[in-house]
Amino acid sequence: MSQSTFDDDDLFGEAAEETRAEVREHLRAARAELPDADAVWETDADNVLGVLNGLKSALDVGDAVDSVRSAKKAYVLGERADAFEDAEDLKAEIEELESLVGDIEAAAEEVGSLTGTVPAIRGALQDAAEAGEADEEDESEEDEE
Repeated sequence: MSQSTFDDDDLFGEAAEETRAEVREHLRAARAELPDADAVWETDADNVLGVLNGLKSALDVGDAVDSVRSAKKAYVLGERADAFEDAEDLKAEIEELESLVGDIEAAAEEVGSLTGTVPAIRGALQDAAEAGEADEEDESEEDEE
């Protein structure tokens, strides 16, 4: 039968390991929520708007933001408590995922903007082409007179 230990140093060491494990679990969860690389790259769309809509959907980070935030909170708590002997690896992983999620969100915003802009440009180009055709018809009618 093992005896439980309530030594402060032992408990602190256990808590530090649990905190490190919590950070790692949140990082794993964040990576699992990231978009699939092939989904961002490949498309079956027939037109630009279809491509943009597909890309916008593919760039959804899901709960990755929340998972990175949770990882960072646990890391900051452990760091401020001086619970980690060496946590540079955790810090680097958090910063890497934070940057990646930020880049994906920024790209999704740009794609969302294009999703609204491209149809408007197409409509304006169609209107310009129709106006040009109408001008040509008017000129040919004038030439006939």
